[in-house]
Amino acid sequence: MGLRLGDTAPDFEAETTKGPIKFHEWIGDSWAILFSHPGDFTPVCTTELAEVARRAPDFEKRNVKLIGISANGLDDHHKWVQDINDWGSQFGPTDVQFPIIADADRKISTLYDMLDYQDATNRDNKGLPFTIRTVFIIDPKKTIRLTISYPASTGRNFDEILRVVDSLQIGDKYRVTTPVNWKKGDDVIVHPTVSNEEAKTLFPEFKIHKPYLRTTPLKVE
Repeated sequence: MGLRLGDTAPDFEAETTKGPIKFHEWIGDSWAILFSHPGDFTPVCTTELAEVARRAPDFEKRNVKLIGISANGLDDHHKWVQDINDWGSQFGPTDVQFPIIADADRKISTLYDMLDYQDATNRDNKGLPFTIRTVFIIDPKKTIRLTISYPASTGRNFDEILRVVDSLQIGDKYRVTTPVNWKKGDDVIVHPTVSNEEAKTLFPEFKIHKPYLRTTPLKVE
């Protein structure tokens, strides 16, 4: 059975472009995003990693560490990083500083159930499956809070991934949930476990739309 929301993210040791790591130790007290790539020197992946490198400050200010994984060795990873930086530079300063895990034997990809069993063309020259584009958001308690899986042909939307991080962090802190298409600064939903009496204190401006649907402005940094 694959990993589910609420599961503890499996720990592992790995070689990365920034040296060897123990995953849980590397996360420390931060949030983490683990995102997989079918292979090095592939077009969609190159655009994705360049985008993440350019957006690194957005993740850093949310206390989120980034780590990629691809089914290639470190030599290929280091060469690929040069291509990623070169591609991204046409859009803005791009410098990949987050680690990329070398997973040529697919051990970590198998541990996290990230291999592609659907697309028969998404294979290496030995016939081994590459990974699909999976994203895991992991909180400081090492709990999996979100998973998204994209087909190998579709690049990810990192605006959406940042939006989910904001939602999770705000929900953990303020006893709220977030509505459809929510963005930081929009009204939020008062959590169902908060009574109306509590809400008067916690959220003085809250509104009751339905007995089960109450919204409130929420000022956050």
